[in-house]
Amino acid sequence: MSKTLGHDPIDDGSTMAAGTVHVDVGFRSERGPILLALMLATALVALESTILATAVPTIVADLGGFTQFPWLFSSYLLTQAVLVPVYGKLSDVFGRKPVLLFGIAVFALGSLLCALAWSMPALIAFRAVQGIGAGAVLPMAQTIAGDIYTVAERAKAQGYIASVWGMSSVVGPAIGGIFSDFASWRWIFWVNLPLCALAAWVLIRSFDESRTEDRPERRPIDWAGATVLALAAGLLILGLLEGGQSWAWASVPSAAIFLASAALFVVFGLVERRAADPILPVWVFTRRVLLSTSAVAVMVGAVVMGLTSYVPAFVQGALGTTALVAGFTLATLTMGWPVAASQSGRLYLRVGFRVTALIGAVPAICGTALLTRLDVHSQIWHVAACCVLIGLGMGLIASPSLIAAQASVGWSERGVATGANAFARGLGSAVGVAVFGALANAAAGGTDAPDAGQVAASIDPVFSAVLIATIALAVAAATIPGRPADAS
Repeated sequence: MSKTLGHDPIDDGSTMAAGTVHVDVGFRSERGPILLALMLATALVALESTILATAVPTIVADLGGFTQFPWLFSSYLLTQAVLVPVYGKLSDVFGRKPVLLFGIAVFALGSLLCALAWSMPALIAFRAVQGIGAGAVLPMAQTIAGDIYTVAERAKAQGYIASVWGMSSVVGPAIGGIFSDFASWRWIFWVNLPLCALAAWVLIRSFDESRTEDRPERRPIDWAGATVLALAAGLLILGLLEGGQSWAWASVPSAAIFLASAALFVVFGLVERRAADPILPVWVFTRRVLLSTSAVAVMVGAVVMGLTSYVPAFVQGALGTTALVAGFTLATLTMGWPVAASQSGRLYLRVGFRVTALIGAVPAICGTALLTRLDVHSQIWHVAACCVLIGLGMGLIASPSLIAAQASVGWSERGVATGANAFARGLGSAVGVAVFGALANAAAGGTDAPDAGQVAASIDPVFSAVLIATIALAVAAATIPGRPADAS
């Protein structure tokens, strides 16, 4: 069974009478097995991102390569981000199911190779393979949810999917610690294999993607455009991730990478002008709703990266807690997020996407503003309260903006629209890594063993920058069109 929806236009108006809408979302509904499959697929990526960080010291002790271990994350993020737009277009041509199954299969292959890795360079390379698979999993799960649920139902469905991140933020560090301390870090990757098999099995049995009348006429795939786009985006994100780390910003390698990326983007534009069916169509850059929601996604990626990178560092380094406590403190961010996301549908059906996002901006700005007031005398619950506020706000911003993008297009364009949104968020994360890292390093002044006060002082400008990014997020949210004209 598969229900795919047609074009859900966005109304720019600011008023619409809210009627009573029946929302049939949950595991007991007819589409429950599909929702479960999407959550299982999302869990693969969500768990991997939280488990690995806990096990890094054990991995380094076993394989060596302390100076190389940041590439465990960079190689994964790089391949994941650059392929998202390509997967989005392929799903509009071949369907979501085969693309998602391909992503699960590649993720499983990468996990197998990671578990067998014999050196740090090998593990880094195999993490890149995992990223190739992950680049298909997340956007396809969101796209399928957009296909089978109506505008009125999508908020709750996206809330279920977002809840996986909340659970993973609690379960992941604990599992990573248990595997590292009592078994082997390799089990972090072995455990993915049965999870991949289960997710694929449930998806194959429950999701029959049979409707084809909305699909575009099959044309030759724009492989030239896909290749150039992947290279251009890859160099851009590589420069952002590694600038100031592997090489100085004002250096020949940095300039060469950014110039090569810019040149490839120019080549990409020329290639796409001649392509019969461009991998990234021009309409992505001309439709207001997609531009505004992509701007929101960029800022969401930056804010989340700043929080996930520096809240644990502050709690552990400035407040003197353990890594586990720091992880659980950050988990409050991803606990509030799905709660707000699941309820956002009640708001945007009544007041529209724009107003819903602006309502969410209030707690998000308050939470990030309170972060800037933290010091070495703050309590753990102070940090947790800030994260709860920010999570609640993000749930009312991120999910409705994605749903607004999906509702503005039909089935044959929804993969591209969702992929563009996911790519924008990944780009925002990379920019966040670069900006926040530069601020923290400059404030630290090159201190190798900072005390609690120095840690707090080095992270304080990062929290101020996160506040500025959240305000920019609110400004971007104000440009989102109002509401769905058809919530059926």
